[in-house]
Amino acid sequence: MEKVQRCFGAGDPLMENYHDEEWGVPVHDDRLLFEHLLLDSFQAGLSWRTVLHKRENFRSAFHGFDPERIANYNDKDRARLLADAGIIRNKLKINAAITNAQAYLDIMDQSGSFADFLWSFTEGKTYKGPLAKTWQDIPTTNSQSEAMSKALKAEGFKFVGSTICYAFMQAVGIIDDHLVDCFRFSGR
Repeated sequence: MEKVQRCFGAGDPLMENYHDEEWGVPVHDDRLLFEHLLLDSFQAGLSWRTVLHKRENFRSAFHGFDPERIANYNDKDRARLLADAGIIRNKLKINAAITNAQAYLDIMDQSGSFADFLWSFTEGKTYKGPLAKTWQDIPTTNSQSEAMSKALKAEGFKFVGSTICYAFMQAVGIIDDHLVDCFRFSGR
């Protein structure tokens, strides 16, 4: 049997499934984009594996990533989240999630589409990354992620630096960085 080549995740069934079914697949659903951005914000300084293995706990703790509900979290909710061992218990990141839900709702009120706002940084198309054989050949930021970070911060978002935005853009298919040996590589 031929071994399947992946960019990452080999040996971890959850990571393999994430790579094979989700990572790099274009997402245009506003609420799902919000979920991904919050999860990437929690990833800051950690591995994606850590976040992915806690994703279901995050969904439960953050009420299915319902932005209206999160935007109205109070001190009791903050305490509940800080006590929840199933998620990443970082006070700054928890506060940022609440702030980001409020900023998300503001964008939705202004334009009606979070997806249009996010995809505007690549003119609505998936940006094809470099022809890369290793992760070292892939950048951690680019001009689009820098522009997205700046725009999100201007809208009031927190924990959305250029590196976080780049990882987010990869995850939701705004950027395609599958390695050339990966079975999901689509050419350039």
